[in-house]
Amino acid sequence: MANFRANSFPPITQYLLIINLAVWGLCSLFPNLVSIIGLHYFQAHGFYLYQLFTYMFTHEAFTHLFFNMFALFMFGGLVEQAMGPKRYLTYYLLTGLGAGIIQMLVFYFRLHWIANNAGYDLQELYNYVPVMIGASGAVFGLLLAFGMLFPNMPMYFMFIPVPIKAKYLVIGYGVIEFFFGIANRSGDNVGHFAHLGGMLVGLIIMLYWKKGGNGNFFRNIGNTISGWFTKKQDFSKSTYRRSETDYEYNQRKHDENEEIDRILDKIKQSGYNSLSENEKKTLFNARR
Repeated sequence: MANFRANSFPPITQYLLIINLAVWGLCSLFPNLVSIIGLHYFQAHGFYLYQLFTYMFTHEAFTHLFFNMFALFMFGGLVEQAMGPKRYLTYYLLTGLGAGIIQMLVFYFRLHWIANNAGYDLQELYNYVPVMIGASGAVFGLLLAFGMLFPNMPMYFMFIPVPIKAKYLVIGYGVIEFFFGIANRSGDNVGHFAHLGGMLVGLIIMLYWKKGGNGNFFRNIGNTISGWFTKKQDFSKSTYRRSETDYEYNQRKHDENEEIDRILDKIKQSGYNSLSENEKKTLFNARR
């Protein structure tokens, strides 16, 4: 989906990919580095504040790195082009930071529950909490942003014969991560609540920016989610009229979707900068 040319691929996403690859290479050469820059539980021996940032660039297994970087490549480019580089980098770092903090809070409550109900020594349990590594929290934040910026963009998956709109993809991933996080299966070392934390922090940031830093937060959440499932009429434009028949409405929406698909195909082939001002305006209005 994100087949950008080298000269049009957004710079911050490029740098993030390079940094993650470089850190993975260093960790492969110096395995002890993972313990130094990975995120330890905040009450455990070995925790340092800088780890809240370094952990999101740290990978040990190549498959872990590959899937995170593939998702960053697929979604990060369009999100960066829509946000701009400074806001995009801020968003990425804050969602990664929030993901780590929320996962540690989950550890905190789980450890206290185990100590209180199973008779374990709380201090000893601290050192059994796994070290957190990986860009997954920030990547799930990008997925949330992608779903909000391009809610109706069709997504195609292997073995699924029909496209899935981005907004449903985001909701589906959120439900799956919540289910696996609650299940807390033995041997599952995936930070599901870190993924949910990245999405939650991303939602907060997106709504905050959308309202210019003010407005009722919970009302904004409700309006955003309900807007995904309802068609709104914009009475400031003559194309939305009560006299419009069902056939006319369906035909107009079909034409609009075809135009959006054409613009998205153009972005795939030539990058966002190849769009005309009218095409950018059309894409922006579709995101709204």
